[in-house]
Amino acid sequence: MKVGFAVQTNQGIESEVYDHFGSAPTFIIVDTEGKEVLTVNNQDLHHIHGACNPITALDGKSVDAMVVGGIGAGALTKLNALGIRVYGAGASTVKENLSLLRGNKLQELSVYNSCRSHQGECGHKV
Repeated sequence: MKVGFAVQTNQGIESEVYDHFGSAPTFIIVDTEGKEVLTVNNQDLHHIHGACNPITALDGKSVDAMVVGGIGAGALTKLNALGIRVYGAGASTVKENLSLLRGNKLQELSVYNSCRSHQGECGHKV
């Protein structure tokens, strides 16, 4: 399973999960079976607010799931349409969140709880 994480800086699996998918400078993609770790710079970092293109952001790399601090409903819907499940981070680092994901302890996000890190301030439409 390939799991993507929105992060501020690349510190491998010790990277801290970033507050918001669309404005994360970098993504860490972990292959949980092969244990490979890939770093992808956000290729859609300077998009218009609310118009994030997740496939462009991930530079076309495929993932089965994303773990984020928060995400707008539009980006979440686009990821879900591609069969990608999106989870809210339950801990600060990629490593800790991988452990929580393996134990089914991360909350899957929906359009109703997507903007967790800045509710009321993000301007995303539900």
